[in-house]
Amino acid sequence: MLAALEDGVKGGKWYSLIDKVWKDRSLYAAWEQVRKNQGAGGVDGQSVHGFETNVRREREYIRGQLESGRYEPLPVRRTYIPKPGSHEKRPLGIPAVRDRVVQTAMRNVLEPIFERTFAEHSYGFRPGRGCRDALRVVDAMLKDGYQWVVDADVKSYFDTIPHDRLMARLEERMADSRMLGLVKGYLTQGVRDGMKEWTPEAGTPQGAVIRPLLANIDLNPLDHHMAGKGWKMVRYADDFVVLCRTQEEAEAALSEIRAWVTEAGLMLHPEKTRI
Repeated sequence: MLAALEDGVKGGKWYSLIDKVWKDRSLYAAWEQVRKNQGAGGVDGQSVHGFETNVRREREYIRGQLESGRYEPLPVRRTYIPKPGSHEKRPLGIPAVRDRVVQTAMRNVLEPIFERTFAEHSYGFRPGRGCRDALRVVDAMLKDGYQWVVDADVKSYFDTIPHDRLMARLEERMADSRMLGLVKGYLTQGVRDGMKEWTPEAGTPQGAVIRPLLANIDLNPLDHHMAGKGWKMVRYADDFVVLCRTQEEAEAALSEIRAWVTEAGLMLHPEKTRI
């Protein structure tokens, strides 16, 4: 994918991306990933098995719609699952299988572009990285004397990301209007809960394959901002810690985080952010 992408880059921006999404090889690879992950069907009622039964026709339809610029995401089906340790239920979004295939192909194209820009201390939802890697780094720093820890959490982060700012982040590396339009289409795809349907004004779609990647793109400037200031931060999605040697350093780091988050139009979770 990187070799194919290099042909479309000029001045650090990629101008030809959407054609990498609709290629047969790309759609086939994306379908194999969706098939492996399984999961329930979306608002159209089509299951993974149902898609597989007509997989050739489905891939041809997706390719035709993407190539002609007519592809439109289906609404996300809202359902609810039990919340551990509570009588409440947690909302869950289930995209249509067709949209999961398209988003997986999109992620496979976008991820190599943005991976090269991500900070070393970002560990969530990245290839070859995971929570154990993040924990090993934190453990090593604690043993090295960084025993004052700022534990921070952005409140309702995935549901409150400003669309305009996220699109601006994407436009820093992409100039393919059709690819940008497809991302925007997923940010504003409807949510259907029974007979109700609405269009979100902020955040990334629940259950979306590209949701974690978009979050990493949006928070990448925070990573580099903190690294540039010399802070020892470890981030996993919207949860992160900053390790310091003294209480004074920890208080200063927390102030730095609060200022950045506020300027970004976000909010730290008051009950989950502490020293």
